[in-house]
Amino acid sequence: MKILLVNKFYYRRGGDCVYMLNLEQLLKAQGHETAVFAMDYPENLDTPWKRYFPQNMSKLMAFTRPFGSEEVKRKFNKLLDDFRPDVVHLNNIHTQLSPVIAELAHRRGIKVVWTLHDYKLLCPRYDCLCNGKDICERCFEGDKTSCKAYKCMKGSTLASWIGYKEAVMWNRQRLEACTDLFICPSQFMADKMAQGGFRKEKLNVLCNFIDIEKCRKSSYTEKEDYYCFIGRLSHEKGVKTLVEAACRLPYQLKIIGGGPLDEELRTENEKYKGNIEFVGFKQWNEIKEIVGKARFTVIPSEWYENNPLSVIEAQCLGTPVLGAYIGGIPELIMEGVTGMCFESRNVGDLKEKIQAMYHATFDYDMIAHTAQERYNAEHYYQQIMKVYL
Repeated sequence: MKILLVNKFYYRRGGDCVYMLNLEQLLKAQGHETAVFAMDYPENLDTPWKRYFPQNMSKLMAFTRPFGSEEVKRKFNKLLDDFRPDVVHLNNIHTQLSPVIAELAHRRGIKVVWTLHDYKLLCPRYDCLCNGKDICERCFEGDKTSCKAYKCMKGSTLASWIGYKEAVMWNRQRLEACTDLFICPSQFMADKMAQGGFRKEKLNVLCNFIDIEKCRKSSYTEKEDYYCFIGRLSHEKGVKTLVEAACRLPYQLKIIGGGPLDEELRTENEKYKGNIEFVGFKQWNEIKEIVGKARFTVIPSEWYENNPLSVIEAQCLGTPVLGAYIGGIPELIMEGVTGMCFESRNVGDLKEKIQAMYHATFDYDMIAHTAQERYNAEHYYQQIMKVYL
């Protein structure tokens, strides 16, 4: 089978990129022909398909790219002509590439499937956060005017107008008409898509997978006396709530990652003489060591997380997870067995659950082996082939 994988970036930038790169590797290993289509970005991995990539988007292109630029259409059509795929598998494509590529493939009778990594098909700013802070579903019913009224796109009137026009152009009816199946990595995502009017028969729930080989260890029971957080230090990740709770407790917390709140969080920790170590960005081998030896990890998100790889990777390392009860996070946690959940944004509940996690007993080997069986590539391959066929 010939599969064309599409994503706006072609390097390990975020979960969507990691997913597509892992899927490309998996499909190749199973003997399928694959091609990729992305924006020509400086950090992209090298690929023979880059000659088809449209140029990196400039500020001026923000007025044309979201609506289907001539360059994107020309180069994508050329790739379809030369590669002749059986399936076009879309990922994050809005703005830099746009859903016009779904229409181009559909018109040729090519099967189009689309893995949804965020809520862009429901919310113009993709994360269902009004002003980047409060959960918002105003645009779910189809009327996208709230995007303009609340200046949802970076607080900019112009950017929000473009976001509004993009959402109106690529409305539910038009997207459904050119997409055979939407892959939802969580049941929560599928439920929200259905809430937004998308037909349930076009929504397929399929949890993400990872390369479990990178998580294998000789022992999963070697734990040290700390817990950890890994992720971007930004508001929606709930890290401010975590730091506030952690500063009230005697346990050591290791925070992996960086972001806009880095300095503020360090100042907060010093102010309250908290027991938090900020270790910064780390490569996988170091992440594996820190997360693998942690008593547990915390995912304190305050937005509709879809299917966070940080939960999946931690469990595959035999580390239980304390997750916020929001989005698709609870679907990945078996209460009291592979972790616990707490009320998102609730400092008091988070503090109590951190204490509970410290006093709980977990079977680390069971957590690792169960997760590796659930999230392995072979299992995912069987499911994705059912989607393709």
